[in-house]
Amino acid sequence: MTDPLKLSAAELGHAFEINQSDPVEVVEALFDSIQESKLKNRIYVTLTKARAVSEAEDSRKRQRQNLRLGPLDGVPVSWKDLFDVAGYETNAGSNLLKGRASKNDCSALKNASMNGLVTLGKTHMSELAFSGLGLNPITQTPPCVNDLTAVSGGSSSGAAASVAFGLAPAAIGSDTGGSVRIPAAWNDLVGLKTTLGRVPMQGVVPLCKSFDTVGPITKTVEDAALIFSVITGNKPVDLQYPSIVGGRLALLKGTALDDLNQKSAIAFEQTVNTLSKFGFEIKEIDIDEVESALALSSVLYPSEAYAEWMEEIEASPELMYDEILQRFRAGKDISATDYLNAKGDLEVFKKKFYEKVSSFDGVILPTCPILPPNLERLKSDKGYYVAQNLMALRNTRIGNLMGVCALTIPTNHSSCGLSIMSLPNTEEKLLRIGRVAEKAILK
Repeated sequence: MTDPLKLSAAELGHAFEINQSDPVEVVEALFDSIQESKLKNRIYVTLTKARAVSEAEDSRKRQRQNLRLGPLDGVPVSWKDLFDVAGYETNAGSNLLKGRASKNDCSALKNASMNGLVTLGKTHMSELAFSGLGLNPITQTPPCVNDLTAVSGGSSSGAAASVAFGLAPAAIGSDTGGSVRIPAAWNDLVGLKTTLGRVPMQGVVPLCKSFDTVGPITKTVEDAALIFSVITGNKPVDLQYPSIVGGRLALLKGTALDDLNQKSAIAFEQTVNTLSKFGFEIKEIDIDEVESALALSSVLYPSEAYAEWMEEIEASPELMYDEILQRFRAGKDISATDYLNAKGDLEVFKKKFYEKVSSFDGVILPTCPILPPNLERLKSDKGYYVAQNLMALRNTRIGNLMGVCALTIPTNHSSCGLSIMSLPNTEEKLLRIGRVAEKAILK
């Protein structure tokens, strides 16, 4: 019999459905594995065992009465430490928020609980979610599953690590500039960036409200689709794609392909060839508006982030990791005029982007142009930290700026993901395309 802790979320849910596994036994075994892991404290901020066991017991009762709430009833998941969990602190990886108690579950967690998901605990993250690397000298830095000397990617670093190291079947993270997709890609997982507003944000610590989104990090596209349905409160996504014949993908040229790490470049080229042979029609396109939008990042992100946290930061700047502090303070002197002009320009660029890609089923690009950087060098070399952080976020940020939904799936090369972007609020279609692409790559 297959070890239930090695199953995907969908497989585990099915094992419960056919009475092949017991939710309480699984959650107890999972906590035993977490306690035995040398990485426990580097991945989890806190464990919610009493709650998890209680939820698993309720799930077992429903299982025995044939009253399961859905395909993931009884499946345990971890939550990034910017989601409110009743009775626990939400610190978002920062001492600035020490003591910030949560009286209620966030809306996404409420939806998950209503569908029977089991809450394992809260995972480490980049400080206040403002880094794509996952390095956090203030709390903990989870490692990459493919290189224990490297970072796991941020800001949902612990979320991805919890799944990659077998300490959670699935995880919930957030994505403002790539924070779900980067750690998912570097740890050979699936990550879904949802459209702004598609998942409720109540009870989620903000960074930049114009770009903050919630999404799952999972082992498979099927898992991502199921969890997406759960946290949005919708029925499960139909992953059946009518026919791949005539499926059209746009390959985004320009900055997204510049300065790729050699391994990343090879992985992308081989994956594109695989998809083409499988039946996708792939056309290279240049979109000048993408380059123009990327140029606005240095205005939009720091100004919103600093406006959100200015009072807390300036009251106790000594509590912060200096690199993150400086990123926030970069927004200090940006004028309202520059910010509003940038917001207006971005709306124009987005409309042009939608016009140019509307005839395609998706837009593909390498999820990340670089591989996971060395942890110790990031801590000791400021220039390296800044350069690697900007490169890590470069490609994923395109999806946030354009306001689209985006999915990263693993390739046959470790720590190299393929990103597929689709128009806003088309997650269901994107997940169907992603499922076909996943099959093609695994074939």
